[in-house]
Amino acid sequence: MKRLFLIDGSAQMYRAHFAFIRSPLRTSKGEITSAVYGFLTMLWNLLEKENPSHLAIVFDTPEPTFRHKAFPEYKATRQKMPDELVDQIGRLHQVLEATGLSILARPGWEADDVIGTLASRAEAEGYEVAMVTGDKDFQQLVTDKVRMYNPKSDGLIVLGPQEVEESFGVPPNKVVDVLALTGDTSDNVPGAEGIGPKTAVKLIGEYGSLEKVLEAAPTMKKSRMQEALIRDREQVLLSRELVTIDRNAPVEFEPDKLRVPPIYNPELDRLLVDLELFGLLEKIRAKYGQPTRKAEKKAERDYRTITEAAELRKLAGKWKREKPLLSIDTETTSRDPMLAELVGASFSETEGEAFYVSLEHLEGEAEPGREFVRFGERITDGVTVFLSIMAEVYENPDIPKTGQNVKYDMVVLRTYGVEVRGIEFDTIIAAYLLNPGDRSLSIDNLSREYLKLPKIPTSDLIGSGKSQLSMREVDFERVSEYACEDADYALRLTAVLKPLVADQKDVFEEIEIPLIPVLADMERAGIRLDTDLLAQMSKELDRDLGRIEEACYRLAGENFNLNSPKQLAVILFDKLKLPVQKKTKTGPSTDVDTLTALAPMHELPTKLLEYRMLAKLKGTYVDALPVLVHPQTGRVHTTFSQTTAATGRLSSANPNLQNITIRTEVGRRIREAFVAGDPDGLIVSADYSQIELRIMAHLSGDERLVNAFARGGDIHTETAALIFNVAVEDVLPDMRRAAKTVNFGIIYGQTDFGLAQELGIPRHEAHTFRENYFKLYPGVAKFMKTTIEECRERGYVETLLGRRRNIPDIQAGNRQIREFAERTAINTPVQGSAADMIKLAMIAVHRRLRTEDFAARMVLQVHDELLFEAPAGEIERLQAMVAEEMQNSLPIGVPIVVEVGSGSNWLLAHA
Repeated sequence: MKRLFLIDGSAQMYRAHFAFIRSPLRTSKGEITSAVYGFLTMLWNLLEKENPSHLAIVFDTPEPTFRHKAFPEYKATRQKMPDELVDQIGRLHQVLEATGLSILARPGWEADDVIGTLASRAEAEGYEVAMVTGDKDFQQLVTDKVRMYNPKSDGLIVLGPQEVEESFGVPPNKVVDVLALTGDTSDNVPGAEGIGPKTAVKLIGEYGSLEKVLEAAPTMKKSRMQEALIRDREQVLLSRELVTIDRNAPVEFEPDKLRVPPIYNPELDRLLVDLELFGLLEKIRAKYGQPTRKAEKKAERDYRTITEAAELRKLAGKWKREKPLLSIDTETTSRDPMLAELVGASFSETEGEAFYVSLEHLEGEAEPGREFVRFGERITDGVTVFLSIMAEVYENPDIPKTGQNVKYDMVVLRTYGVEVRGIEFDTIIAAYLLNPGDRSLSIDNLSREYLKLPKIPTSDLIGSGKSQLSMREVDFERVSEYACEDADYALRLTAVLKPLVADQKDVFEEIEIPLIPVLADMERAGIRLDTDLLAQMSKELDRDLGRIEEACYRLAGENFNLNSPKQLAVILFDKLKLPVQKKTKTGPSTDVDTLTALAPMHELPTKLLEYRMLAKLKGTYVDALPVLVHPQTGRVHTTFSQTTAATGRLSSANPNLQNITIRTEVGRRIREAFVAGDPDGLIVSADYSQIELRIMAHLSGDERLVNAFARGGDIHTETAALIFNVAVEDVLPDMRRAAKTVNFGIIYGQTDFGLAQELGIPRHEAHTFRENYFKLYPGVAKFMKTTIEECRERGYVETLLGRRRNIPDIQAGNRQIREFAERTAINTPVQGSAADMIKLAMIAVHRRLRTEDFAARMVLQVHDELLFEAPAGEIERLQAMVAEEMQNSLPIGVPIVVEVGSGSNWLLAHA
């Protein structure tokens, strides 16, 4: 069968680039390859799955077209091509030329016209034609023999005449008429003002064609639409000319030149190796019978399983003498490091070479002198032998160590009494600093991205879901290869990532790496819970929820499932006739924003919000926390993450202690359940006061804001006095609350709409609030404007210490996406600098706790607050030391205030 595929090269290149915009693909030398990889993957999938007989890749050219001559503003609003994409164009053309496939471009003509011309001529000669593009304009060309193929991540979307009519609302031969009426913002085609797709489709359906719509306009009922059709008549006709694809471009249909050749050749191989696109190269080599890289790589690896203590002793001695950079990893029985039992450990000091010690199969004598226990209990002989030999390696600070998420291994080993020292690098943290918005930081993904090497998935060994095995149940030889690969790839990643993270060397080496042992100590320490209090709270909440449920039934006039969005929608919108706020795929939304908007109209949404809040706190904390108490320590051990929040702030999980609200009585009582472990002990809280506002004062240099903090006054009261034009002593609580909302809202880039919602005031009042704020604090307004401009120019923002966050959406064409990116650009330097400040304080406090003979322990970090557990006799000295370090960790141009307190529980300590 004769099948011609015509690829819209420019559009597919853009799409490939932006598909990876949040996490660009790079070679080990730093060259970005996202667009090249995405485009070639799409091309390979087409060749493999669709098997075209003929193919051409068509690109736009920079020369103006007849459309620019007809309308000089054509495409004038388009963003400049990103530099990262410009840099890849030459590379992409190099590779495409090496494939031998036909590449076409005609100066003065768009790719659309060249494709349209070839499609029409090929159809006339009996070819089936596929136009590979996502551009809606091409729907005008669709026939029974000419179809649109839109590549998506989950496969191709194919549009024939029926699909076009279903999606567009008109058949292909009427698409141009609809586009002429609506215009096209992406190409700056004007259309008729105020006429959208639905109206345009309705008009064409009713009158049959664009000409008849325009003819009938004077006789239509008077409306804005009629005015637009009459006023914009010439503009609409021009728009039709602009959106019509010309099928007479100067290009010949020459089938012999478009035939698909065998694409593999040495030049293509060389280019793909240079671009480090090894996964794609593997597939191409295999298809054309060439030796694959997989076989080559296997031969390059030297992975060994150690089962003899004598061999391990020899390695340990070598490492203690030579002190190489050692990549470490552990295999265990659980993802929770406090519950995990050691199964094995792997090490690598040379790329391609690694050792795995299977603890259950380790034979030989333990080194004398040191006893190892886990939570006070004896451990197996193999683990004892291993630790007796390797503890000195782990604990030697002069043996530099690296790994992937080494904090996990540190906590696991600490449960056996071994303290890992000498951490020099962590691949997950380095990768996070390069792309702080990236959530795919597993070693599997990092190996694929930076090493171009496939990694054995964990699921290949232990499975997934209910049938998942423990690593202890898997054949140790299979575990050995997997574990050796982990250590080996972490070492290789270290070499690749180290130069890439050099721009943030201070953040990496002075903050993130020294913080790892601090967090490991905090995780190991945990915090005691008053489970009796939580059990009592659970019963009380059950009663409260029952009362609210009955109240909801009375207000609704019937019983219904409060947790069913479908039933709730029927009650709210069908029965009570409340206005629908927004819709989802399954019907009207009943989310928190919707209920909040409906609350002033009826009592039921208010009760539902209360029910949801209490149910969430009960399920997430009151009932869940006691289940997480460790069976041996009797404490809750959260896991801190340095690589989750894009701003640099720490997060916590299992449990997440960052979201326990203190705005509600229930939230405050949950904090009451966090208590000191010893009867004579106390909880100490040290909390930065208004730290983000103080950092904003420093970054903006706003004279009034800086002076307000220098005087030590209440910044919210002073702001309220200025906004409401009253004396400070006349500021009412509601005024201060409004000023506080504005103060913090500015930092988070809050809009007029957001401020209006939070304060419960009309939008125009919120707008006036914000305008007055910027008049009072012009330095803040200038800082925000400058930050956005610099971010747009550089593509990123930085904290005071140089922590960097890429914000590619700052260039987005979509206004909502762009404005969100602008708010992110404003907030990140402030919130990120606050994160750096408290992290530096934690490092300094941790050091002094160890060196100054404190019995106190740092147990939690939540936002801008540190929590400690300490004997009553140390409280005064501890509070003074912590306040000193927190105030001096990152000096700025305004005073830093730390509020410290103590009590028998977290609530009292923070009061």
